[in-house]
Amino acid sequence: MQPRSPYRYLAGYPERLTAPLREMIAAGTLGARLLARYPTAHTVRTDRALYDYVGALKARYLRSAEPLSKVAYDNRLHVIQHALGMHTAVSRVQGQKLKAKREIRIAALFREAPEAFLRMIVVHELAHLKERGHDKAFYQLCTHMEPAYHQLEFDLRSYLVLLEATGERPWAPADGAP
Repeated sequence: MQPRSPYRYLAGYPERLTAPLREMIAAGTLGARLLARYPTAHTVRTDRALYDYVGALKARYLRSAEPLSKVAYDNRLHVIQHALGMHTAVSRVQGQKLKAKREIRIAALFREAPEAFLRMIVVHELAHLKERGHDKAFYQLCTHMEPAYHQLEFDLRSYLVLLEATGERPWAPADGAP
C-alpha cells in the first residue's frame, strides 16, 4: 500500500497556490507563517463553550434553522477520513410525528487551533442546516456568515498538510502547560 501524500488536502488547488506551500514546508517556515497570521489559539475548550459558540453564530445568521440538540468535540473524527466536522440529523418517530435531532461534531484536533479555523469549520457545518450539498448556494451561505471563508479554508488545509508532513502543531500548549 502506497503512503498517502499530505498534499492531498490541497487537491483541486492550482499549482501556483500549492508550490509556495511545498517550498515553505521544505524550508520549515510554514508553521511560523501560519502562527504569524493567526497568533493565538481560541479559548473554546469545552463542549459547553463550543455549544455556546455555535449557538451564537446560529442565532446571528440562521435564526429560522432547526435547533441543535448537541454540539461537541469528537475524538473519533479524524482528518484522515476527511472529516473536520460533521453535521448529523437523527430522525425518530414520536407518536405520529417524525422528530429530528440535529448535532454538530467538531474534530477534537481543533481544540488547539486559531479561532478563525474553528469559525470556518462551524460556519461550514451550520451551512449544512440550510444547504445539504456543497453547491453554489452552500458556499454563498458560508461566505455570508464568514466573508473570508475561502481564505480560511485554504489556510486550514495548509495547516493540515503541515501537521501531517511534519507533526508541527503551532498552537499546541507547551509541555507542562494546562
